[in-house]
Amino acid sequence: MEALHTLIEIQYHTPGLYEDILKRLGELELNISNVSREDLAGVDELHVRGAEVSLELASEIMLDDLRVLDVGCGIGGPSRMLADEFNCQVTGVDLSHEYIRTAKGLSELVGLQDKTDFIQSNALELPFENGSFDVVWTQHVQMNIHHKLKFYSEIERVLTEQGTFIYYDIFRTESGKVNYPVPWADDASMSFLGTTSNMDDILERLCFKNILTTDQSYKGITFLQDLFEKLKMNGPPTLGLNVLMGASTREKLVNILLGLEEEQIVLQSGIYKKRAIN
Repeated sequence: MEALHTLIEIQYHTPGLYEDILKRLGELELNISNVSREDLAGVDELHVRGAEVSLELASEIMLDDLRVLDVGCGIGGPSRMLADEFNCQVTGVDLSHEYIRTAKGLSELVGLQDKTDFIQSNALELPFENGSFDVVWTQHVQMNIHHKLKFYSEIERVLTEQGTFIYYDIFRTESGKVNYPVPWADDASMSFLGTTSNMDDILERLCFKNILTTDQSYKGITFLQDLFEKLKMNGPPTLGLNVLMGASTREKLVNILLGLEEEQIVLQSGIYKKRAIN
């Protein structure tokens, strides 16, 4: 049986992704030598509500000029936003080699290669010294992580004293079940949705203090309902999440919407502060 991390990388693998995005930018008659972050917004944030929610999260704390680690960075949209809007020095890590290759290419395309760096890495074995980052940021990541304690322990380890952990994720309710496929898994073998209470318990044990928790489920439902109306009227966009998720995009997003509506899953964001240990 293939290792779990290999199966997860295969789940997200899209061959020739960077080249496909360039081709689609051309189809939109955009000048490749003058591409902006906004031109990429439809494709470069693989989470519910996309760029809108990323900017909301970033605005919750003073992020200016900080060192940020984006764990599960995908193709780098949030990393580029943090670098551009808040002058952060951002390092993104992801298990997918193709995502990392594409993230690097897109950062160079929009002129943010000096403020962003992308490294292929397992989130359970982050290749950084203790206390390397002021902020660790994750969006829609823990659902593929079986070893939750190790995942959050690595986040705690690489944060500075009193560093900040920001998350935006999908969790299951205590008795919640998932209909597959979903964006992170075609079947249950790769899905490890945790509960919010389990995450809270782990973070408390790791000496984090909760600063803010926000239920994002209603906004997620509204976003997905609006998205399906747009798809019904206009069809798939030239540069949208379908580029990353392929032919099963609609089915995967419908299953997320149903899960939220039936309260099988929840969307939640939050901020935790690392407590100094005397």
